[in-house]
Amino acid sequence: MGSRLASLARNLQQRKGRSRRGLTLAEGVRLVEEAVVAGVAIRGVLIDESLGNTTRGRDLLRRLAARAVPIDRVPATTLAELAATESPQGVVAVIEQPRSELSKIIPIARHPVVVLDGVQDPGNVGTLLRTAFALGSPGAVLLKGTADPANPKALRAAAGASFRLPLAAASDEQLAGWLKRNGIVLWVSGAAGTPVRRLAAPDRLAVVLGNEGAGVRPAVAALSHDRVAIPLSRGAESLNVAVAAGIILHEVQREH
Repeated sequence: MGSRLASLARNLQQRKGRSRRGLTLAEGVRLVEEAVVAGVAIRGVLIDESLGNTTRGRDLLRRLAARAVPIDRVPATTLAELAATESPQGVVAVIEQPRSELSKIIPIARHPVVVLDGVQDPGNVGTLLRTAFALGSPGAVLLKGTADPANPKALRAAAGASFRLPLAAASDEQLAGWLKRNGIVLWVSGAAGTPVRRLAAPDRLAVVLGNEGAGVRPAVAALSHDRVAIPLSRGAESLNVAVAAGIILHEVQREH
């Protein structure tokens, strides 16, 4: 089991391997703890001797053992090769990728669904998902060109939010059908839009955040009802996409 688990972990370092198997890697004590608490299916865990040196590490080992999770002890050098971080804290877990169905993601009043259109940086994707979850979004829709949310860097940036926030990949056509069937209004985030405080948010709302450089694709923008903007100080060119998402979600929750 040990060598097979390490071989599987190496395969999951690549997006192709993660996509084919529906699995990914969670690195570090905190992220594995979050996976345990969220009830994520854990296929196996690779650890080195350092994990048992702390109270928190020993507690995590007990919780994994209580769930009958296969545990493979490997040299620290092997764990370092399998981890994307410089300090994986003695643990890398093979987990099932969190996924949901688009039909099950529906916005509620003052809590829009976020739609990611070509957000390319895994760190931005993870931070955006963390922000959306913290501000009560009921889910996220991932369109083409968006970085893999199961990328270890995205998982770390999401800080456990990926295990709790429903995520669904969709094509442009599937997005259009979902909007129509559920009576969902779509806002597109963009510099030329109406300031967010001037717009009255409908009960069923989705907000699109686009590519860090190119913004939202025309095919997706064509589905929108309004273009929403965040007023910036003179000389400021733009905001980080996750920061922009946080501001828009927060403003929607405010009383107008």
